Amino acid sequence: MKSSLVTIHRIIQQVTFMAALSSLVLPSVEGSPIKVFVLVGQSNMQGHAHERTLGALLEDPLTAPILGKVRNAQGAAISLDRVWVSSLSSGGLLKGSLRIGFGASDEKIGPELGFGVRMSEALNQPIVLIKAAWGGKSLHTDFRPPGSGPYRFNETQIQQLKKQGKDVEEAQSIRSEASGVFYRQFMDHVHQSMNLLKEESPFGADKEYTLSGLIWFQGWNDMVDRGVYPQRGQPGGYDDYSRLLEQWIRDVRQDLNAPLLPIVIGVMGAGGPVASYREDQQRYSAIHQSFRDAMAAPAQLASFKPTVKAVLTENCWDMELTELRYRERFMNQEIQTRLKSVDAPQLGKDEKDALRLEIRQKNFSQEQWDTLQSGVSNAEYHYLGSAKIMVRIGVSFAQAMLSML
Repeated sequence: MKSSLVTIHRIIQQVTFMAALSSLVLPSVEGSPIKVFVLVGQSNMQGHAHERTLGALLEDPLTAPILGKVRNAQGAAISLDRVWVSSLSSGGLLKGSLRIGFGASDEKIGPELGFGVRMSEALNQPIVLIKAAWGGKSLHTDFRPPGSGPYRFNETQIQQLKKQGKDVEEAQSIRSEASGVFYRQFMDHVHQSMNLLKEESPFGADKEYTLSGLIWFQGWNDMVDRGVYPQRGQPGGYDDYSRLLEQWIRDVRQDLNAPLLPIVIGVMGAGGPVASYREDQQRYSAIHQSFRDAMAAPAQLASFKPTVKAVLTENCWDMELTELRYRERFMNQEIQTRLKSVDAPQLGKDEKDALRLEIRQKNFSQEQWDTLQSGVSNAEYHYLGSAKIMVRIGVSFAQAMLSML
């Protein structure tokens, strides 16, 4: 039954993704301005899909065409000359043509890869991506919009600080100073990058560059913060996130002097659709779903609806990898139990390796094991570090953006 559900979910993913790849190709207009897109958020916008998982793109006919854009026939990385990137992250400032390495490290990718490939092809012209992403950052404090003022501790947090013997006023002062720090950094980066494009981009100083859209992909740190959201998982428990994101959109548009800037909200979807959660995940389902609903809510506002869209990244999840990862955990538990048995300390290295192989082969076929090893490079909250998932997300962002252009 579980295998059938995985197959059905994969078919639905393929149909949805094929539609994204095949529709909305816009005619190029000679001499038209170069469109600039901003990508901003935390660790999943950074991107933790290791390049070793890129080969798995070939296993899926929906993502396979992307691989040929960033790797040649010999497997060497190549750059997309029609996509220029200026990226600010924890590792500093990185600029150049789009390639592998604009993720959280020079061996990783984020949504920028699928987004950049899809947008440049659909627009049939060069584009610029300005990316600003840092791991572990919240909307309630780090990216807090200026229109919301500094973060103020709620009563529960104040009582907790007192119980810990901390100075509430001092703690509040520190939090106030931290409020909006990364909002300002990202905004400075966008302004500076726009000012330097005529000088730095390979598309020419004679071109005009227009800010054409923005992608927001964040959420994990807010979702798991029970201090800031003490009613999380209950109706209205994340309403403050919705209100903050609404204000964030208004402030971003004002600070960028772009009152109708198209904005895509990448709704947190690590783990896939809540309805597909395994029994051991069900305890998180109410929290995850209520946060996703709160994150998507601003796109339903009448004042935002024409120019703000929410993309449910849960629909880009790979259920097959989830099943294999789940099975791997049980395999590792069995290995540890066997190695801790009475006779295990007497085993040599080769015998222990043979035991591990025996247990692995009992749990996985060689094809399944290869799929797991080539498809996963990180934790679930980083979308398994799967290039296939990240490329799907990037293309989905592009599709939503194209529908607003």
